[in-house]
Amino acid sequence: MAMASEKLLVQCLVATLLLIAAVEGAKETTICNIPLKKLKQCKPAVTGENPPPPTKECCSLIKQADLTCLCNYKDALPAFQIEPSRAFALPQKCKCKHAVPPQCKP
Repeated sequence: MAMASEKLLVQCLVATLLLIAAVEGAKETTICNIPLKKLKQCKPAVTGENPPPPTKECCSLIKQADLTCLCNYKDALPAFQIEPSRAFALPQKCKCKHAVPPQCKP
């Protein structure tokens, strides 16, 4: 009986730790070095017919982004009303030192 209660205690502890990790991780979820909740700062610069230039905040995000990683999401961008060619033009518009990988270019 004692063995079963110890096993249950361990399972509860593991479940609690996983729950804490999930909650903590959700607070600052990132994709390709960009916090997801900050991605909206760049959306105006990549949507619509005549998008405005990227803001300083957007450029700050782009400069820290892993562009090779972002290439993996290129085909998903239109689902968010984001034009891939505009998205991958941001590094140049933001005067980033790292270039867009060739496989990202439309």
